[in-house]
Amino acid sequence: MTPTAFTLLALVAWTVALLLSLGAYRSALVFGGKRAANSFNATGEDLEGLGKRLTRAHANCYESLPIIGIVLLYVIATGQTAITDGLAGIVLFARIAQSVTHIISTSQLFAVIRFAFFLVQICVLVFWLLKLLYVL
Repeated sequence: MTPTAFTLLALVAWTVALLLSLGAYRSALVFGGKRAANSFNATGEDLEGLGKRLTRAHANCYESLPIIGIVLLYVIATGQTAITDGLAGIVLFARIAQSVTHIISTSQLFAVIRFAFFLVQICVLVFWLLKLLYVL
C-alpha cells in the first residue's frame, strides 16, 4: 500500500473515529437521561464543552475529506502517487493534530495552533495541485 493510499484510508478512519466518539458522547447524554435522542442540533451549538468541540472537529473532517480525498483518489487512479507519497503523511498528521487541538480547547492560542495545522494541509494540497497541473 502506498503512503497515499494509506493516508486516504486513514483520513476516512479518523473521520469515522470522531463520528463514533461523538455518537458515544451523545448516547451517554441520552441514556443518562440528560437529553432526548431527537434534541441534538447538527452543528453542536446546543452542546457545551467537549460535545461542541467533538461536533466541530468531526465537521472539519467531513468538510475537508472530499477535497483532499478526490486529489488522493485521482493520483491513485492515474498512477501518479509519486507526487503525493512524500507529503501524504504530513497531511495525515496535520489533519489529526488539527482535530485533537480542536477537541482539547477552543481558546485563542489553540485556535491559532489549529489554523496552523489547517494551513499545512492547504499548502500541501496546493503544492500537489500545482505538480499535477504541471504534469498535464
